[in-house]
Amino acid sequence: MICAAMVMLMTPGLAFFYGGMVRVKSALNMLMMSFISLGIVSILWVLYGYSIAFSGTSPIVGDLDFIGLRDISVDQGEVVAFIAFQLMFAILTPALMSGALADRVKFSTWAVFITLWVTVVYFPVAHWVWAADEGWLFNQGVIDFAGGTAVHINAGAGALAAALVVGKRIGFKRDPMRPHNLPMVLLGAALLWFGWFGFNAGSALTTGSGSPAAMMALNTQVATGAAVVGWLIYERIRHGAFTTLGAASGAIAGLVAITPSGANVNPMGAILIGLLAGAICAWAVSLKFKLGYDDSLDVVGVHLVGGVVGTLLVGFLATEGAGFEQFGKQALGAVSVMAYSFVVTYLIAQLLQRTIGFRASEDEETAGLDLAFHAETGYDFSQAGSGTVPGSTVTASAEVAAGQKKVDA
Repeated sequence: MICAAMVMLMTPGLAFFYGGMVRVKSALNMLMMSFISLGIVSILWVLYGYSIAFSGTSPIVGDLDFIGLRDISVDQGEVVAFIAFQLMFAILTPALMSGALADRVKFSTWAVFITLWVTVVYFPVAHWVWAADEGWLFNQGVIDFAGGTAVHINAGAGALAAALVVGKRIGFKRDPMRPHNLPMVLLGAALLWFGWFGFNAGSALTTGSGSPAAMMALNTQVATGAAVVGWLIYERIRHGAFTTLGAASGAIAGLVAITPSGANVNPMGAILIGLLAGAICAWAVSLKFKLGYDDSLDVVGVHLVGGVVGTLLVGFLATEGAGFEQFGKQALGAVSVMAYSFVVTYLIAQLLQRTIGFRASEDEETAGLDLAFHAETGYDFSQAGSGTVPGSTVTASAEVAAGQKKVDA
């Protein structure tokens, strides 16, 4: 239950991480794209999500034995704790995709997208990977301790598909689109890092004799630290600076990469995975400019690429059974989830775009999504004062308004 609470905190942490990375005019919208997942997915998980993910005997999808969790009682404490823990994974995964679509989608359509996506993508894939003795990837021997395939590759591939359907932001590759609040980004990364101990170590489900929980916790820390270093080294060589954004992004890359593998490698293996993930993901985020897709906040470069790195490397670095055979199993898991998520997400996004519309209007995008969809702004500059500035006919409030326009630009 403690680990479930820690993983729940990751979604608000993600909201801060992404919210600080966007421009000020859409900061609240970015926060809300994560927070709405807490509401929608919690309901769907009880109605049918847990049943699809963890019941039945089919290798592809669960049945509806646990629909509405109607047969779950207070006497089944361990089962209820597991249901609550896995719910937090289901909430976080679609929220991860929101970063690829920042600044340009309708909030109402995003809510519908989350509903459809978790139903036909996340719940079945979770069944493939984690339904013991049932899911087909589980039975193939794919190692995914805490979600390299089911969470990160799944969300990363889906984010790429949705971004291709929605299209590029107005001014992509032309206008500066810098993070508006780097301290908020670092705060979000810190909350994610903290919550990830629950995400990873908690997936052991016990701390009893023989449990990998403690090793997973240690590996989570050292891989993440190594990824920060790996990203910053690449950044210094490539761009000549050690940036705060790079440190935060490197941390997330390391957390992603150690997620599938941390219970099956030793600490030296975890350091290697972190270093490689940090450097490779730092390189991968630049691909959007070369290939021309607009992944606003680098979901593809960090989550898809980091998930693939961690999923594949465990094939060679696992303390038991490492080799080309295990590598092949890992590749099967990565490719199958990537292909399914990309294709189905692309179809969902196209359906929404052609019916209710996924992309915000040009006027809404230009003015900012905070006012367009939420009737609020992240920062109330009107309270800065309205008195006349000595020696000038310009009021303080007008100066603030002018400053706000510059910030928005």
